[in-house]
Amino acid sequence: MKKLLLAALLSLGCLNNFAENLPRPEYPRPQFEREEWVNLNGTWSFDFDFGLSGKDRQFQKAEQFSRQITVPFCAESKLSGVQHLDFINCMWYQRKLTIPSDWAGKKIFLNFGAVDYLSEIYIDGQLLQRHWGGSSSFSVDITRYVKAGQTHNLVVRVEDDLRSGKQTGGKQCSGYYSGGCSYTRVTGIWQTVWMEAVNENGLKAAVIRPDIDQKQLVIAPEFYKESNNTLEVVLRDGDKTVAKKTVLCANSAIVVLPVKNMKLWSPESPFLYDIEYRVKDQDGNVIDEVKSYAGMRKVHTADGKFYLNNKPYFQRLVLDQGFYPDGIWTAPSDEALKNDIMLGKNAGFNGARLHQKVFEERYYYWADKLGYLTWGESASWVMDVNDELAVRNYLTEWSEVVVRDRNHPSLVTWTPLNETWGSRDGVYPRFVRDLYHLTKAMDPTRPVNDASGDDHILTDIWSVHNYEQDGKRLAEQLTFTEGKEPYRNSRDKKFLAVYEGQPYMVDEFGGIGWMAPEDRKDSWGYGGLPETAEEFYTRLEGQVKALKDSEHVVGFCYTQLTDIEQEKNGIYYYDRTPKLDMKKIKEIFEMIPSSHTH
Repeated sequence: MKKLLLAALLSLGCLNNFAENLPRPEYPRPQFEREEWVNLNGTWSFDFDFGLSGKDRQFQKAEQFSRQITVPFCAESKLSGVQHLDFINCMWYQRKLTIPSDWAGKKIFLNFGAVDYLSEIYIDGQLLQRHWGGSSSFSVDITRYVKAGQTHNLVVRVEDDLRSGKQTGGKQCSGYYSGGCSYTRVTGIWQTVWMEAVNENGLKAAVIRPDIDQKQLVIAPEFYKESNNTLEVVLRDGDKTVAKKTVLCANSAIVVLPVKNMKLWSPESPFLYDIEYRVKDQDGNVIDEVKSYAGMRKVHTADGKFYLNNKPYFQRLVLDQGFYPDGIWTAPSDEALKNDIMLGKNAGFNGARLHQKVFEERYYYWADKLGYLTWGESASWVMDVNDELAVRNYLTEWSEVVVRDRNHPSLVTWTPLNETWGSRDGVYPRFVRDLYHLTKAMDPTRPVNDASGDDHILTDIWSVHNYEQDGKRLAEQLTFTEGKEPYRNSRDKKFLAVYEGQPYMVDEFGGIGWMAPEDRKDSWGYGGLPETAEEFYTRLEGQVKALKDSEHVVGFCYTQLTDIEQEKNGIYYYDRTPKLDMKKIKEIFEMIPSSHTH
């Protein structure tokens, strides 16, 4: 009865007021939120297609497949109900789409948070769109292919060739068994799928740029169709209107909102202003309304330091890989995303390097609200950085990531690549230069760390990885000597950049293992395992002290937030329970205050 009622409510346009049975029911894009949407998570039918013969068998027209899967969880995960752990080179999804009757005359979009890797979208057997990229969000305009009040058949085909070297994969293991620092694979839909209705003259996007120096918020809107309609933008502090501006619905329009008595955003005070966008027709009727928010903050680098709101700021980051025992890449709930941030804050970190995975927007939303710095990274591992097609695929995917996430105040650094130590002269230097300039063209407001852990070509931050476990030796390695290049991970490649005084950050260190005795045989951490908790604290304190005493280190990233499968070097277990005395751990990491300078 409940399913029938849900279907009826959806068809009547009552939308997501009855979504308690759906997995991940919350709106997936909280910085650009509309009321008229339908969550498509839940039970879909599916089949594997290991022989790549599905098109020959007309799978694109299938009304039902033989098996069931719970979206948005990947087929390898427990929460999907499938848990297929071998390689999946191709699979097909199917479900019915009932278009609410009151969506007539509107643009209708089918949105995918992420599908790994190549997806093809079919409506009633007709191919609408292909998308390359396992981590970037995309939308399909289905307006011409569906009718309000009717039910249509949606089929999604997915290909995933992790071992090809042509696509991103991050920490997904390219061998059958998880090993080292690679873990269970992810195939298919792994973020929320939803439909949305928008007026044909509605707001398509808005680039938010806080300008704290001139005490103003600058917004560049983009419309589905330029017209003589108007866009009203209202900036609020709670119930108080801070600023209000109306402009013509033109893509050349710039909205400048003065912000008096400005409240700055920081981890210590994560204040967010609410934004309301209203597109009005020439009679003053509201035809599109979007809710958003912004944080007034500035980040930049200068003189070897990282600045937040024009003050030097020491980043105490933790490596967060965003894996979950039951959902793999997909958090089991919105609360789980929030909880991971709280775990980091409770351990003394003021942010996280989001490692080898593009995190969903709900994570950034919680980081914005709770006050937690983030570094945005791609799932660049398993991709051949020396291959022309691979890097061409990468640039498209990365562009979509930057455009999606560039408005979040918590995101303070782009770090697209990680440990590209197999780089060679030729494709790689050109690729990284293009990557740097492309990122800056889309977002000139944040520093770019071109390749975390060196093989730098063009970078605003000089990052190195150093897992030296002895604090005294670590301090020696991080000591700068005049006339000599500082510690780096790659020295002998002549095509790499040389250090030119950028902020020097150790964006991987530590990784101290700690595990139950029965886990020690098949698990690992960096360095020999401490025998006691006191030995763990002493080793960690020695490393943090070395970073604090280093004259040039202006930020760190500790490996890592949680254990993941066989890698047992988190400060929390994989199930997010604490390993040790978290009060003591917090005290050690907070030996370096965020205001720390030399």
